[in-house]
Amino acid sequence: MGPLRLDLTVRRRSFDVALALALERETVALVGPSGAGKSTVLRAVAGLVQARGRVSAAGETWLDSEHGVDLAPERRSVGMVFQEYALFPHLSVRRNVEFGRKGQAGLLERLGLAALADAKPRELSGGERQRVALARALAPDPAVLLLDEPLAALDAHTRAEIRGELQLLLRNAERPTLVVSHDFEDAATLATRVGVLVEGRLRQLGSPAELVASPADPFVASLTGANVLRGRARATITGLTELELPTGELIRSTDRAEGDAVAIVYPWEVTLSRTEPDDSAQNHIGGIVASLVPVGNRVRARVGPLTAEITADSSERLGLRVGGPAVASFKATATRLLSQSGDDYPPKPPSL
Repeated sequence: MGPLRLDLTVRRRSFDVALALALERETVALVGPSGAGKSTVLRAVAGLVQARGRVSAAGETWLDSEHGVDLAPERRSVGMVFQEYALFPHLSVRRNVEFGRKGQAGLLERLGLAALADAKPRELSGGERQRVALARALAPDPAVLLLDEPLAALDAHTRAEIRGELQLLLRNAERPTLVVSHDFEDAATLATRVGVLVEGRLRQLGSPAELVASPADPFVASLTGANVLRGRARATITGLTELELPTGELIRSTDRAEGDAVAIVYPWEVTLSRTEPDDSAQNHIGGIVASLVPVGNRVRARVGPLTAEITADSSERLGLRVGGPAVASFKATATRLLSQSGDDYPPKPPSL
């Protein structure tokens, strides 16, 4: 399959959605808040909404508004998976998949659906229905795959289980695939690159690791799961930068900044104790434990303005409880600083 290339604009009432992107045989995910224009991009590629610009795939031009080209949806080689899967409830798995093209025994086998070929959608688990929807999208051998919130309809337990399976299925599909999600963890698992879309504009595009290591602005950092602490920054004679929070507490960082800035620290960089520890961490914030949420063999704890992720054993050993005291600690080297406007301190080259 050839590349998917798009440079399009869709006019909307509140803002225009504009995106330029090129995909090879890879999965790219678009993430962002509800209403950011993510699904609009999918519909524009599929020809379901009017757009201006250019879209081409596998060497064929689907849209070229300058030259009057705008192929109808049925003439675009697109396989689409909808959020609710949109399976025909009265048809078997086999007939759902073969609605796209007859003779799909090999595809059913490849996606682990052969034993379920005669079952109806209501008899399937959430993960099985997802595989059927993906198989139906792949049946016509499309040039491009489009997935709109493919994990959103699953419960939390099934969702975690299915992420890895869907990642493998998409990798084996070996074609340009564009996925929309509001969840960064889903996007980071499924895609080789993730684009953050806000009000119709791309804030940042890069690998999941790049977005975590060098977020373009506080919003991107927050989306990737970081704690974001706002304050006023100033240099010190120690070489560190101090960020004074509205509460008067000081956060120290090895990054440089002056004036309004935000500190970014990830939950796995934060340790917890019952009292302020005597260790190498430069930053300590005391507070009341607001919540303790088990996540597998780990616990996400909210203490004051921070979320920490620690092992379940550590939580039990410390005797943490909601409403009880705790101290969150993290190192100056683990604390990134960004300006309030989103510029890096010091400036770094773009990740693209």
